[in-house]
Amino acid sequence: MQAEFYRRMGIVCRRIPRGRVATYGQIALLCGKPRNSRQVGYGLKMGLAGEDVPAHRVVNSQGILSGAAYFETYDLQKLLLAEEGVQTVWTPKGWQVDLGRFGWKNTFEDAEELRAEFLKAPAEA
Repeated sequence: MQAEFYRRMGIVCRRIPRGRVATYGQIALLCGKPRNSRQVGYGLKMGLAGEDVPAHRVVNSQGILSGAAYFETYDLQKLLLAEEGVQTVWTPKGWQVDLGRFGWKNTFEDAEELRAEFLKAPAEA
């Protein structure tokens, strides 16, 4: 069910620590759908993951800031990351984050906590 995927996606995105980034694929994997990285991008763009989702912390698999469609201005993602201490460099493909330095290295324990959170019933609207 797509609504459940987006609910899980919101939970995962809210867990990305300040000053770190995660990839679309990493989020899809943590949601239990490793082949749904494009759906993560779509869900962020359309606001389907709920409120208060730090979409600026999500980058592509090479660390490129590729979520411009989500933001009001083309450089807002870069500016929000800079406020958190995440450095970007300009490359021929666009602004890039060093995933080795700034990537969220989630643990097995993180995955288990997320799984437990997924099993909780969604809050009533």
